[in-house]
Order: sequence, then C-alpha cells, then structure tokens
Amino acid sequence: MSEPSPIAIKTKKILASAWGSLTEYVLGVKRADGTSVELIREVYDHGNAAAILLLDSERRVVTLVRQFRLPPHLNGDDGTMVEVCAGLLDGDDPETCAKKEALEETGIVPQRLQFAFEIYASPGSLSEKVHCFVGFYSENDRVSAGGGLADEGEEIELVEIGFEKVLDMIANGEIIDAKTVALVQHAALKGFFANPPRT
Repeated sequence: MSEPSPIAIKTKKILASAWGSLTEYVLGVKRADGTSVELIREVYDHGNAAAILLLDSERRVVTLVRQFRLPPHLNGDDGTMVEVCAGLLDGDDPETCAKKEALEETGIVPQRLQFAFEIYASPGSLSEKVHCFVGFYSENDRVSAGGGLADEGEEIELVEIGFEKVLDMIANGEIIDAKTVALVQHAALKGFFANPPRT
C-alpha cells in the first residue's frame, strides 16, 4: 500500500486566463517532522513544448534562431535571444512538433531526430515540460528560407554557429536560454561535436 501524499491541494483559483492560465493554489504540506504548513503558490500553464538543436556534422555547425523575447527584456537583459527551435505541442506529439518548428523557423527538414531529454526550465512557477531533440541535417535538407510564421508575429533570424563558438557563447553569456544551453551541452557530452567531418 502506497504512502499518502504529503501534499494536499486545498483550494485552486484561476487568477488570469488568456493565451495561458495563471492559477493560485493553496497547499497543505506535511513536513518530515510530522508538522503541517499551508503554502500559497502561483502556477502559469500554457501547455508543454518541444525543442530541437539542428546540427550539421559535415560542416561542424549548428543552426539556431534569434528572436525577441519580452521577459528577458523586462528583466534588463538583451531581449533578442539566441535559441534552438521550439514551440508548443498544440496537440502534436513531441517529435512531430520538433520537426514542424524546425521547418517553420529555419526551413530545414532534418534527416534524423534523436531524443535527448525532457526538461522543466522553471519548475517553481511554470508547468511547461520541454521535450528536447537533436536533429541531424545537411545543406541538402534546407528546403525554404524559414523565418517563422508572420501571422503569429514571428520575425526570426537564422544563426549558423560553429561547434566551438557555440560553447564559447554559453560560457560568455551570449546564449542564456535554458533549453538551448542544455541541448548544446548535451550534444557536446555525447561527442556530437568531436566527430570530424565526413569525407
């Protein structure tokens, strides 16, 4: 017989509901010493997502995208972020979503996808879980200009970066998007950056 959960949701109140929803939860939490405490937490939910690092082993480059993000701008950082392709699932399975986002944002249809991991970027307040992939491609797999969907307000610039430089950009703070940092470091740890170009 399983142990009862130490967490009980007492009340749930939707504070805002538009593109996503912001909900206030009142929790009853039983501590390890047997005492209980009441906590209030706010959770923002807009669904789960998929992300894909596009990697060309032949030319030893990755294709990322640059686009404006309001929250970093409001926080005092450069709002023009360098990131991997990503988007909300919107009913698709994660692999289908990753392929679709790669095509929409970069015009690339990767030859092969490899699942990397799932990640919560900010589990203290966001419910979003991101399914992360590495997509292997060559120049022959570039079928359109990309740039995102204009009717969704997207204005996306493609950024092609060498393997060594992309790691340096993380180290010096030019890339600070969590899913991008995690996927690039995953690719480096897996040895994807170490393989010499094929002849």
